[in-house]
Amino acid sequence: MAGTVVLGLVLALGLYGLMAAWLYANQARLLYFPVRELDADPAGIGLAFEAETIVTEDGVRLAAWFVPAKASAPVVLFCHGNAGNISHRLDSIALFHRLGLSVLIFDYRGYGESEGAPDEQGTYRDAHAAWRHLREARGVPADDIIVFGRSLGAAVAAWLAARERPRAVILESAFTSAAALGAEYYPWLPVDRLLRHRYDTLAQVAEVRAPLLVVHSRDDEIVPFHHALAVFDVAAEPKRLLEIRGGHNDGFLITGAPYRDALASFLAASGAARNPLPGDATGRP
Repeated sequence: MAGTVVLGLVLALGLYGLMAAWLYANQARLLYFPVRELDADPAGIGLAFEAETIVTEDGVRLAAWFVPAKASAPVVLFCHGNAGNISHRLDSIALFHRLGLSVLIFDYRGYGESEGAPDEQGTYRDAHAAWRHLREARGVPADDIIVFGRSLGAAVAAWLAARERPRAVILESAFTSAAALGAEYYPWLPVDRLLRHRYDTLAQVAEVRAPLLVVHSRDDEIVPFHHALAVFDVAAEPKRLLEIRGGHNDGFLITGAPYRDALASFLAASGAARNPLPGDATGRP
């Protein structure tokens, strides 16, 4: 009997070790969900745009779109989430355009038409290259750049904003860290020790010295709302917390006009607003 128990424990520990090893080796596949094929572009929704190539400090060529608004309008540097590519963010691009803002959206390495394969440090280099592109190639003052990030992109945006001085920062559906979120999904595993891709949003937000808007839904089925509260708590003033409704990926759409109006109010208070353009007939943000 004792031998059977011992054998069972050995097998259980062996399976546990195999699972931990598999997760360690395959964590990038669990974190990044790039799509190579572009489904659409801004022209399909009536927006003029320029396809651009951004070269990172380690020589990776990134695909990007610049969607201009009025001359000398502030620019949203858009760090998207962990799935799809830039072609899946047209609703958000249209929203910022109607707020009178230009948009630079780029694909991380390994996404869309960008070269390479994604990893944590690579996504940081990609965002910093997009920042340098705005500052150097387009001559946009730092004071006219609004850094926006959603989901995984919020961690990337926080990293960038901690090192530069944008006019304002918007973090939507952010997690406190990849390790903290992973521990909630896999409480039986030592996620903190296994995880190579840290994405410590809390540590970065604590260093941000620009007006900050934290946006999150209590209905978020992927990143619980308490992550937003923790991010907001460590941030310096001036800061705002916007509670929206809907899921992780569609909350901004479901919330609609209140979301758009809250962004407009935050940008106005931050000195980053321009005269908004009329919305469409459906009232979508």
